[in-house]
Amino acid sequence: MAKCVVVAMSGGVDSSVTAYLIKEMGYDVIGVTMEILKSSCQIEKLDTCCSLQSFVDARDVAKRLGIRHHIIDCKAEFEQMVVSYFVKEYLAGRTPNPCIICNSRIKFDILLAKAKELGADYLATGHYARLEKQNNRYIIKKGIDTTRDQSYFLYKLSQEQLSQAMMPLGDYQKQEVRKIAVRLGLKVANKPESQEICFIPQGDYRNFIQQRIKDAFKPGEILDKNGNILGRHSGIAFFTIGQRRGLGIAAGRPLYVISIDLNRNAVIVGDESDLYRNSLIAGELNWVAMERFESEMEVVAKIRYLHPETKAIIHPVNNDKVEVVFKQPVRAVTPGQSVVFYKDEVLLGGGVIE
Repeated sequence: MAKCVVVAMSGGVDSSVTAYLIKEMGYDVIGVTMEILKSSCQIEKLDTCCSLQSFVDARDVAKRLGIRHHIIDCKAEFEQMVVSYFVKEYLAGRTPNPCIICNSRIKFDILLAKAKELGADYLATGHYARLEKQNNRYIIKKGIDTTRDQSYFLYKLSQEQLSQAMMPLGDYQKQEVRKIAVRLGLKVANKPESQEICFIPQGDYRNFIQQRIKDAFKPGEILDKNGNILGRHSGIAFFTIGQRRGLGIAAGRPLYVISIDLNRNAVIVGDESDLYRNSLIAGELNWVAMERFESEMEVVAKIRYLHPETKAIIHPVNNDKVEVVFKQPVRAVTPGQSVVFYKDEVLLGGGVIE
């Protein structure tokens, strides 16, 4: 009897082709689409994997492929683990990455558990990353499509989660995936991809936070790095490191947000040169390619998903943190974002920038 694989289907081309490829491997396939948003009004405003159309598209693809399809209720878990985290981080003057939390806490935890209830042995997703087993350890490698590689978002996954995961798109170029969808006659073959956070209507996270917490934004001062008052802000959650627009300051030269001081409820601004850092400290570490990190190591680091990779040396700090020293200064190190480490194609692990 063929083993069963649940495929997380968002209604997009990537997860649709993933379902096809898993079926072609000879597995019994069940497509599932997560229902994660509580507000029907919010869903109607979305044009992402959380929209009403996504459910229709996923169901139609499943029917076309001849596989079962279920809609799985993950609303309460998503609100508690992803949305609440997202809001709290911004209110604390940090810039969160909800996709990383969603992968580790929702897709490969909650959804994986629900997949088991359906009798599945594995959970497959449309991530562009490669999974391998080496020396009794599961590792993550970059997807061969370097423009689409999504290994950055997966560094928090545990060995147990990886042992039950499948990501067939890691061996494909995006163009190949679309060609497969066209050949299969899938209506989603040329469906555009959303560039926004999936649960934020029109990408307006500030309004999203304000709707949840009416007094979320507390006015305060905008200061230069010497403590001089340059203006006022309407709430630190409106700002992130590296931001230039929307400061409301006439200084005669471009100014950028270089830090956020939660204790003083202040936004600190400076010149672009003030944005560059030689090092950072990260916590909440998770190591994928090794059981633990014990001694200095040369790596390639990424401080954001779209940030260029930078050579660095990492040092252990108090067993639960790491210091990252860059070979060249990097721009806009942002607390709350994740720094992820690589050796060649292999994802070593990562942590949250403090």
